[in-house]
Amino acid sequence: MWRLPPIAVVPRSAMKILLVEDTRTVAAVMAARLSAFGYEVRIAANGQIAVDAYREWQPDLVLMDIEMPVMNGFEATNRIRAYEATREWAWTPILFLTASDTPENLVTAIEAGGDDFLAKSVPEAVLQAKMKALSRIAELRRRLAMANRKLAETASRDGLTGLRNRRSMDLETDAAWYAAVQAGRSLGLLMIDVDHFKKYNDHYGHLVGDDCLRAIAGALAATVEAPEHALPGAFAARYGGEEFAVIVPDATPALLAELSTRLLTAVQGLAIPHALNTGYGVVTISVGGACRTPAAGELAPVFRLADERLYRVKETGRNRALVDD
Repeated sequence: MWRLPPIAVVPRSAMKILLVEDTRTVAAVMAARLSAFGYEVRIAANGQIAVDAYREWQPDLVLMDIEMPVMNGFEATNRIRAYEATREWAWTPILFLTASDTPENLVTAIEAGGDDFLAKSVPEAVLQAKMKALSRIAELRRRLAMANRKLAETASRDGLTGLRNRRSMDLETDAAWYAAVQAGRSLGLLMIDVDHFKKYNDHYGHLVGDDCLRAIAGALAATVEAPEHALPGAFAARYGGEEFAVIVPDATPALLAELSTRLLTAVQGLAIPHALNTGYGVVTISVGGACRTPAAGELAPVFRLADERLYRVKETGRNRALVDD
């Protein structure tokens, strides 16, 4: 099965067009016309190749022939729309290329998920005008997708610390737990509490308390994400108030203990004065951890165990960690 390479190298901002056409001469002519307008063109010789190319390349526009071997244009469009349904903010205009725009073909095309028809012999001026209109749609689509991504990112972040918020943490942790259960791998977590933080707020004021929480969040995130201690998939989150959590895929008790020590050192190393944190004089944290190897059953008991260990640390000295009985 033949497939032509992109016709021309164009700026990255150019509209990307997937041209699905099984007749070589028609494909070559149409691709040349579109490339002359400054668009980036990729050719697929049948519907199956088009579906694969769509997933890989994610074009801004699809020009779809109807009658093709292996898979026709209607079926390919159905599959592209089904794939888009699994993606956030995904929608790509699909125009059917046709030599005869019969009412029957028009109805079938729309029902399959197509948006319009385009005659293969369309005059140059009309083709250029239509592509300009679709370029504007593609640009608006890109801007909308970017705005939606930024909105989703903002919605997932804690407004004070910039860490993942509780809702985002719950979603990501559930996904990590499911993946660990399916793969027979482990998942660990650390529950973290700022020592005597109520006393800190009462003594220094809530605005200074907010600054303190921001500094601690930065130290936790920097430690978890430190490149010299790679922890793929691990992240820190604000659990609520002065409590934080760290989720660690593929964890072991030894790894959690080592990470806890680095977190304790990082926060104490901030040297934030805390006159009422007896014995230390600076802000410190307490850590309770738990690990399920391999992950199985429900996630809630793992959180409960980590929380119980955190409580025991706070009752017996603070500024330390307990991750394994």
